[in-house]
Amino acid sequence: MANLKSQIKRNRQNEKRRLRNRVHRGDARVAVRKANVAIATENVEEARAATMQAVSKLDKAAQKGIFHKKNAARRKGRLMKRLAKLEKEA
Repeated sequence: MANLKSQIKRNRQNEKRRLRNRVHRGDARVAVRKANVAIATENVEEARAATMQAVSKLDKAAQKGIFHKKNAARRKGRLMKRLAKLEKEA
């Protein structure tokens, strides 16, 4: 438990930020999961739409500092790679 006033305040701020960030992090994770499921079903149109939605959510999370920019870029790259493979096969 913190004894210093400044650390008590910092703990309150961190908790508020954690709860605020949780929403965007969860949205991004769910969008990526939906995109992966859509790619697995091999429906190209649905997969493309879900992937673009996931890319948007990842960009928003990176912009807000919830994910590091390179972490978001890596996730987007992996998704786009799977989508490109699906589109090539179709």
